[in-house]
Amino acid sequence: MKKGTIWIIIIAIIVLVVMWFVRINNRMVEAQEQAVQAWAQVENVYQRRADLIPNLVNTVKGAVDFEKSTLEAVIEARSRATSITVDPTNLTEESMAAFQDAQDNLSQSLGRLMAVVERYPELKANQNFLELQAQLEGTENRIAVERRSFNQVVQAYNVLIRKFPNSIVASIRNFESKAYFKAAEGAETPPVVAF
Repeated sequence: MKKGTIWIIIIAIIVLVVMWFVRINNRMVEAQEQAVQAWAQVENVYQRRADLIPNLVNTVKGAVDFEKSTLEAVIEARSRATSITVDPTNLTEESMAAFQDAQDNLSQSLGRLMAVVERYPELKANQNFLELQAQLEGTENRIAVERRSFNQVVQAYNVLIRKFPNSIVASIRNFESKAYFKAAEGAETPPVVAF
């Protein structure tokens, strides 16, 4: 073979490797951006819930002489839940656990609030309260849908960066796995209903 032909082959191989690297890198960037966008949707629905809570608390507070400690627990849990921020480009197990813990705490506080409301028939008949309760239930459903969607997008991203030979590009470009939403602790145990 001529010396010029060998150089052409070497250059062609280098060009193919660079094109492959760029293509894989771009796929990873797209997958990472999809995960960031999915996280934004999760935050959006959690923010919607946080925005509904002050109206719910004011409606409950204004309707009856309600248990102050229950309302304070909801307000404090909301404050903690909205103070936790997570960097969507660095979704670690620790940051997700802190975020999820704060949101679960808020959910538990809201659950206690709704349980206490059962003792106040005049509040359960209040149209404002009923509308807010329906909006909150709808938001809880949206949260479940967005969390599921987020987990699917993150799974696709994590698989993409772990597959060989993609993992080579991922390690060179520092693409790291993202954490998933997990079920709340104890969710695998069904509640005991006794009559």
